[in-house]
Amino acid sequence: MKPQHRIRNWSEYNAGLKQRGSLTFWVEESVLEAWIVENLSGKPGASKLYSELAIATMATLKAVYRLAGRQCQGFVESIFELMEIDLSVPDHSTLSRRLGQLSVALPVMLKEGARHVVVDSTGVKVYGEGEWKTRQHGVSKRRTWRKLHLGVDEATGEILAAVVTTRYKKPFRRC
Repeated sequence: MKPQHRIRNWSEYNAGLKQRGSLTFWVEESVLEAWIVENLSGKPGASKLYSELAIATMATLKAVYRLAGRQCQGFVESIFELMEIDLSVPDHSTLSRRLGQLSVALPVMLKEGARHVVVDSTGVKVYGEGEWKTRQHGVSKRRTWRKLHLGVDEATGEILAAVVTTRYKKPFRRC
């Protein structure tokens, strides 16, 4: 029989549950200062140009909270309103257009000495029209699978290499 944990302090338990839904949000001053880039066209009435930092910030929020473009725009606008920040927010079409041109430089963490690398692979099922056909008509011969191969630093958990292959291709060649 599984031992049961009895809750004795209900007010503390309720406060803990409420805290799970709490959202605390900080915007660093340097981000706000670099949010809008000066109008480079010189034409009166030209639209504001948002910095790469502004687009990257919104892209991060969009990914973390799994928001659609308009939802992300409304989310950032509401945050700015609550924080009493007088800045405009890129609309969803600007965000979408600029995401394709965004260049993000990931830092390379140099490490001296040997690394112990753990390599593992896992299959990833790709969903698509074939899944519907399989449910309706039975087993399909053309099921789509990809294999994800990861090389991870044992000490830090940092992903050092990632390769996705089909079932027909080998990810690593012998030297």
